[in-house]
Amino acid sequence: MAAKLSGGGGGKYQVEQNSEINVTPFVDVMLVLLIIFMVAAPLATVSVEVKLPRAVAPPAQNPPKPIFISIQDDGDVFIGDFRTDVASMGTELTTQIGRRNPADERIFIRADQQTRYGDFMQVMNALQDSGFYSVALVGEDTSKQ
Repeated sequence: MAAKLSGGGGGKYQVEQNSEINVTPFVDVMLVLLIIFMVAAPLATVSVEVKLPRAVAPPAQNPPKPIFISIQDDGDVFIGDFRTDVASMGTELTTQIGRRNPADERIFIRADQQTRYGDFMQVMNALQDSGFYSVALVGEDTSKQ
């Protein structure tokens, strides 16, 4: 791409087109990076030999199966697939988790869109009265539609 700065037949203001790429700065940067990595690589390795003791850790237990509470639009409450009522829900959850601490358990609540707020709050109050404080609300994932 040439630019002509003055009229006429050229002279000292004529600029010619240059189609060559100057790679010298690129090569300079690459050589500097190569030297930096050649110096830094040996510094990153450990050269002191140490006999490490064996680590014998007990295998981690699998996380417990999640507990889902479902509330239908007519107020019916289910723990997993089994129907229950709000009054006995706490004792059923306590027997289901066994000897684990109820405060450490996460309870997932699924509720219909038409569920009354009062029904939902009865379930929440029953969970808190039984010592279950970690509650997660499950919603429909609409990001893949």
